[in-house]
Amino acid sequence: MTDTTALIENYIAIWNEADSDRRRELIAQTWTEDATYVDPMMTGAGRDGIDAMIAGAQQQFPGHRFELAGAPDAHHDRVRFTWHLKPAAGGDTVAVGIDFGVVARDGRLRSVTGFLEA
Repeated sequence: MTDTTALIENYIAIWNEADSDRRRELIAQTWTEDATYVDPMMTGAGRDGIDAMIAGAQQQFPGHRFELAGAPDAHHDRVRFTWHLKPAAGGDTVAVGIDFGVVARDGRLRSVTGFLEA
């Protein structure tokens, strides 16, 4: 497993972590203090903003989990990966996204821009 793979697996784990204290720990390990996230439906700035955004997504999609779809693709300080949102109990995919990230020198995410597939 590469550092990039571990970073993105942590990123996905954050979206699935329901315990707010544990989620905030993972955010601190995975995101820089000044990190940003943006997609067509939501935005978050800083660790607090990202935590609040993820908590909101969990409320919007209770009983669902994010899954990494394949290995991340990375070069220089950039990473691209695809994820699926599915019911935790099994079933059809509800959403598919492709995210593009910028990795800081310390190996944490500085920014992520997400795109949703039709």
